[in-house]
Amino acid sequence: MAVDVLEFIATNVFNEVAILIGLITMIGLLLQRKPVEDLIGGAIRATIGVLILFIGVDVFTGGLESFQAIVASAVGLDPPEASNTLDQFLGEHGSNVALVITFGFVIHLVLVRVFKTRYVYLTGHLLFWMAVVITACLVQAFGDIDQWRIVLVGSIIAGCYWTIQPLFIAPMMRRVISSDDWGYAHTSSSVAWLGGKVAPLVGDHQQHDVENVRMPRRLSFFKDVTVSTAVVIGVIMLIAIAFADQGVASEQAANYDPEVNTWVWAVIAAFRFAAGIAILLYGVRMFLAEIVPAFTGISEKAIKGSRPGLDVPTIFPVAPSAVMVGFVSTTATFLILMGVFAALGWFVLVPPMIMLFFVGAGAAVYGNAFGGWRGSVVAGAITGVALAFGQWAGWHMLADTAPELATLADPDWYIMMLVVLGLSELFSGFGANAVLLVALVVAVAFGVWLWTVKRIQRRAGEPVTGLEPESDVTDPSSPTKER
Repeated sequence: MAVDVLEFIATNVFNEVAILIGLITMIGLLLQRKPVEDLIGGAIRATIGVLILFIGVDVFTGGLESFQAIVASAVGLDPPEASNTLDQFLGEHGSNVALVITFGFVIHLVLVRVFKTRYVYLTGHLLFWMAVVITACLVQAFGDIDQWRIVLVGSIIAGCYWTIQPLFIAPMMRRVISSDDWGYAHTSSSVAWLGGKVAPLVGDHQQHDVENVRMPRRLSFFKDVTVSTAVVIGVIMLIAIAFADQGVASEQAANYDPEVNTWVWAVIAAFRFAAGIAILLYGVRMFLAEIVPAFTGISEKAIKGSRPGLDVPTIFPVAPSAVMVGFVSTTATFLILMGVFAALGWFVLVPPMIMLFFVGAGAAVYGNAFGGWRGSVVAGAITGVALAFGQWAGWHMLADTAPELATLADPDWYIMMLVVLGLSELFSGFGANAVLLVALVVAVAFGVWLWTVKRIQRRAGEPVTGLEPESDVTDPSSPTKER
């Protein structure tokens, strides 16, 4: 019975981002003793804002999936086939995943409260996916071990990751959004951090800010991110269709309308993609306007000084042009490597268009904050390389459990695979207790890393705990302040 309740919570709260954000908003307002009309209105507006965001995501990810099929056809490569599917893995270990999410999040909250690490990880779907990745790694390494071992070890690893991830990138996030209103809770943090570190070597934000790039008057329409998105995606779609199997292209067009011409559909798909981004940005602004002030209640009453850790689209309004630059740079890099891998006979890469967009865009926003448009291009290229080599390595690392995860992965997933499977190999001679040693090492490493990160940030004058002054926080009423 208790397991059923925990599975229900994991599936219907943690994996339903709109519900999670709405509940957090309601709790925050309740702790501030807001009147009932503010409590109900704020929670509903936050929930609807997230739903609007995901409506926008659904609109343009449909186009991304079609684009993925057409690109695969254009290059004439068949994707790898897995003997073990993700559906089979979740069918066998879905309850373990649910328990890892639930207990892992409890551990995360305890760590944030005790060690004052500031950021509460609220990107619900990534709570689920990171739990899936960790569970798959443990099963890959140790086979059918006791459920309590999988859940205990998986929860410790997940809780440590969700705690340290927004913290280590926090100084850069404050530079990106010009405030400390929320943290960056996304499994693209590794390439976002690397992109931000490399960006100053190639450009300067003040001189090369992508939002301030000067263009000829005849091309000034590119300054409107909605228009530039439609034009760029339209050109890419038309070129891809020209080289793709026309049967595949016609099939994708028919999914939209059986009567529409393939070339006309390509243009419509580009417009829908741009419309989806516009909807997404509106939803982001709407739910940020509610959860950021509402979270003050949690910050003041429940977890002192805490901030919400939120999904990657929350930084898109800061530099919307960088979003498109990152997507194009990441996709171009990945497609080049796709050809290189095929020519060398290494592996048939699958273009993960959703990851190429979200991860590449997030990294590019970081790149722009530290190196302008040049930084955005380089950050996108770094992301393309990480996704290509990560997919190649990840497919083989999870060959006996759920290799499909490698084609759905963000860069931090691959790092998690390397860490968990590497430690598992190191302790392989310790029998059934080897998995417990993995958890012990992760916990110790977390403590050392946490101490190091907080010490570095304290030296730099960064607010590493909720009890320290916030020297670089702007007006909280403007959570998406444009630079």
